[in-house]
Amino acid sequence: MTGPAPSLARRACALGALLALAAAIVVAVIAAVRSPGQLVLAVVLLVIATIAAWAALARHGLARIVLTIVAVLALAAIALLPDLRTFVVLPLVLGLTMLAALAARVAIGRDLARRVRADRVGPARHGVLLMNPRSGGGKVAQFDLEREARERGITPVVLRRGDDLRELAEEAANHADVLGMAGGDGSQALVADVARRHGLPYVCVPAGTRNHFALDLGLDRENVTAALDAYGEAAEHRIDLALIGDRVFVNNASLGVYATVVQSPGYRDAKVSTVAGQLPQLLGPDSEHFDLQYRVPGEDNRPPADIVLVSNGAYRLDRLSGFGSRERLDSGSLGIVTVSVDRARDLPALVTAELTGQLARYPGYREWQAEEFVVSSGQSLVDIGVDGEALRLEPPLRFRTLPGALRVRVPLDAPGIAPAAASPKGMGEALLVLFRVLAGRPAR
Repeated sequence: MTGPAPSLARRACALGALLALAAAIVVAVIAAVRSPGQLVLAVVLLVIATIAAWAALARHGLARIVLTIVAVLALAAIALLPDLRTFVVLPLVLGLTMLAALAARVAIGRDLARRVRADRVGPARHGVLLMNPRSGGGKVAQFDLEREARERGITPVVLRRGDDLRELAEEAANHADVLGMAGGDGSQALVADVARRHGLPYVCVPAGTRNHFALDLGLDRENVTAALDAYGEAAEHRIDLALIGDRVFVNNASLGVYATVVQSPGYRDAKVSTVAGQLPQLLGPDSEHFDLQYRVPGEDNRPPADIVLVSNGAYRLDRLSGFGSRERLDSGSLGIVTVSVDRARDLPALVTAELTGQLARYPGYREWQAEEFVVSSGQSLVDIGVDGEALRLEPPLRFRTLPGALRVRVPLDAPGIAPAAASPKGMGEALLVLFRVLAGRPAR
């Protein structure tokens, strides 16, 4: 099938992306021809400054002071180069490249996405929406969801202190034909499990703090009220759920270092700095290894992992402090990531990979997919974060996927695309689609 012709605005963004990319290349080439030696030296000094600054974050005492001085001296040396053009060229090229990337995303982001096949369904006759008024700093009250639900013919059930959410959901499922939840991802998983058991379609209303599940369903997390439109005419498709033991989760379960970090008081407000700041304490030379044992397909001997992430579908994971997003929720498999750290050698490299969003390039990083996964440990109880909730469970921990277990409804006009699904699969594909859009032709 051929898609619609691109709009004038998208064609303009495609032109801007190509011009900015071409300008970045021209500027870099001219600078290299005029002052090749100084440009190379400036790049080398910039790399030294960056590495020293990142490594300083993983050190303490005198080592941190020395590395900080090295970073400052390298930056000062760039500024003192005789030909100041080299000092201007680097940020100019970076700026043009970023501009090209942003314009390209506007022009072709959705054209590169894998769209979910969904059926158009009619309005709910007896829709029920459970609400947690304490989630997301009070989004239920902020968006007046109870009133908005009643105006759409949806029965609201507000969770009060002392109420059992599963009991309320089971009771609602006995007379509902569509069941939904307005709250965080932990609550979403619980109510989604009830909907699965009763064979009911499910509606996710992003009234939590981070709303990763809603993000990967392609919902607009900022427009909470718009999610209620899924009770009207909507698009319905099937997605997977995941289990740890008999507990359903919709996003991920984390063990080891990350399970410890997410319990830190400052994590929710400053994820990147909290993770980078605690890695030296949890993975430094004097720290103990986490006892997390598992099997990797095709490998007989693997060291115990310091970090294990098991997700409902594979994440495009750039850093530990932000779980990224999933291209699809119907792959029929778990996404598994393990990270092992050599205490004496690897910590600076891990911190650097975390801060730069290049976690997959860290040597101790492994990822694969499987239908089942087991983690064992010599500990009597293992700390684990499940959809953002801190738990302690008895090993072995058994994970498995439930392919196509949940029927999900989303509004017809929802974005419908997770960020991972909208990302280019490669420079070649992105350039080809940009030229097609610029020419006014359908991207597909």
